[in-house]
Amino acid sequence: MPPRDNGQEEPVIRDNRKIDPETGQVREPTPTEPAAAQQAAPQAPAGDGELEVQLAERTADLQRLQAEYVNYRRRVERDRAAVREQAVAGVLSELLPVLDDIGRARDHGELTGGFAKVAESLESALTKLGLSAYGQKGEPFDPTVHEALMHSYSPDVTEPTAVEVLQPGYRMGDRVLRPARVAVAEPEDAPAASNDDDN
Repeated sequence: MPPRDNGQEEPVIRDNRKIDPETGQVREPTPTEPAAAQQAAPQAPAGDGELEVQLAERTADLQRLQAEYVNYRRRVERDRAAVREQAVAGVLSELLPVLDDIGRARDHGELTGGFAKVAESLESALTKLGLSAYGQKGEPFDPTVHEALMHSYSPDVTEPTAVEVLQPGYRMGDRVLRPARVAVAEPEDAPAASNDDDN
């Protein structure tokens, strides 16, 4: 049996959501909405192309800022490490004469008792800071790490050689704090060979 017509209209349901739930797009106001509702509704954003351009610009700005910040942090860390290394190198350089005195005392058998313990503790602490001694008798002469204080000729060497270490050298990592001071001997035939070349 057909429903009775009691003279009442069916209810009308309107979807007033500004975003379409199925597509996710902003809806344009429909002509059936009252004028006040159309005026109160927010303006629809610019076209997709313009939004993409703005998004690309903001993304590029953020990436540029992030790169600048990363570079700044690296620069600060590098400067901090350089300042620390320079400060440690300065302190170690000032202590080298003390190490020379300890070495001379050790060579003369005067490093005994409590003084020996103090010397060992000092040398251990300086080693932890990266200080290392170098320069051995018999090693090839290298002008970048050796300082020649004496020069002679010897039949016992085949190349310029440190035949005696007058004062050990010290380095901190790869940085030379003081070159090793050595006596250098060259092969005996070197002067004769140079005379032959002159003739």
